[in-house]
Amino acid sequence: MASAFIGIIVGAGFASGKEIVQYFTSFGLLGIIGGIVSTVLFAYFGMVLTRIGSRMQTTSHKEAVYKISGKYLGIIVDAVIVITLFSVGVVMIAGAGSNLNQQFGLPPFIGSLLLVVLVFLTVLLNVDRVVAVIGSVTPFLILAVIIVSVYCLTNMSDSFSSLNSVATSIQTPLPNWWVSAINYVSFNIAVGASMSLVMGGAEKDEKAAALGGLVGGLGLGIMILLSHLAIFSKIDVVKDADLPMLAIINDISPILAILMAVVLYGMIFNTAVSMFYSFGARFVRRGTQRFRIFVFGVLIVGFGLSFFGFSALLDFLYPFIGYIGLFLMLTLLIASFRLPEKALRSSK
Repeated sequence: MASAFIGIIVGAGFASGKEIVQYFTSFGLLGIIGGIVSTVLFAYFGMVLTRIGSRMQTTSHKEAVYKISGKYLGIIVDAVIVITLFSVGVVMIAGAGSNLNQQFGLPPFIGSLLLVVLVFLTVLLNVDRVVAVIGSVTPFLILAVIIVSVYCLTNMSDSFSSLNSVATSIQTPLPNWWVSAINYVSFNIAVGASMSLVMGGAEKDEKAAALGGLVGGLGLGIMILLSHLAIFSKIDVVKDADLPMLAIINDISPILAILMAVVLYGMIFNTAVSMFYSFGARFVRRGTQRFRIFVFGVLIVGFGLSFFGFSALLDFLYPFIGYIGLFLMLTLLIASFRLPEKALRSSK
C-alpha cells in the first residue's frame, strides 16, 4: 500500500524533475527546508486518507468526502477532487507523449495514444489488481532516484552555497518556499485523495491501512529531498532542461537514460490509472459495463485535450489545483481529530 501511495502521486512532473525544480530547487537552500516540511505533511495526510478509507470501507471518494465534510463543504471538496482527477489525467496523457517524443523522437500523439490504451486495459481489473499494478512500478523509480542522487552528490563540482544563486535565479510561479511546500502537498493530496481512500477501503485492517499511508508519505518525502539535492547539485547544467532528471541521467549514460525514460513512462501510467479509475468510480459503480464505457469515453476526451501540450498544461494546472486543494487539506485535518464511525461490515 505504501508503494502504491507513492505510485499514485508520482507522475510525469515529479519523475522528470520538473515539479521538483518548480517547487523546491528554485528556492535553493531553503528548498531543503521546504522538502522536510512536505515530508512531514505527506506522512500525516497519507495516514489520514488511508485510515479514513479503511474505517469507512470506501468504494468511491464521494461517500467519504460528504461524510467528513458535511453537505455544503462536501460539494466544494468533491468538486476539487473531481476537477483534479480529470485535469491531472489529461496532463499524464500529454506527458506520456512528451516523454517518448523527447527520448525516442516519436510523434507525441503515439505516446499519448499508447497510454490511453494501457490505462483502459488496466481499469478493467478489480481494485486489488489495480493497486498491485500501481505498486509494482514504484520500486524502479525509487531505485533510479537513489542512483542519480548518489552519483550527483559524489560528483559535485561546486558547493550548494555557490550553486544557490543559480538555483534562485530560476523563475517559479510560487511566492516563497513555505507557500510552495504547502501548495505542493495540497496539490498532491488532491491528486491522491480519491485513489487513496478507495485503496484504504480495500484494506479491512485500519492500522495496516494507516501504516501504509504513513510509510508511503515518508517515502515520498524522502524521494523529494533526494531528487531536490540531485538536481540542486547539477543545477548549473540542467537549469534550462525541460526534463532535468533525464538530462542528468543522459550525462551519466545514454543507455541509463533510455531505461529512465521507460521507468518515467511507467510512473506516468501509474498516475493516469489512478486518476481515471477514481474519476470513473466517482460517477459509475466500478466493475460494471457502464463503468468501462464511461472510462473509455473520458479517456477519449482526455486524449483530445492532451494536444494542448504537457508543459503548458502542467504550468497552469498544478499551482491552481494546489491552491483549491487547501479546502481538502483543511477538511482532512479536521477529520483526523473527528474520525467518522466505522462502517458496518457484512458477516458473510
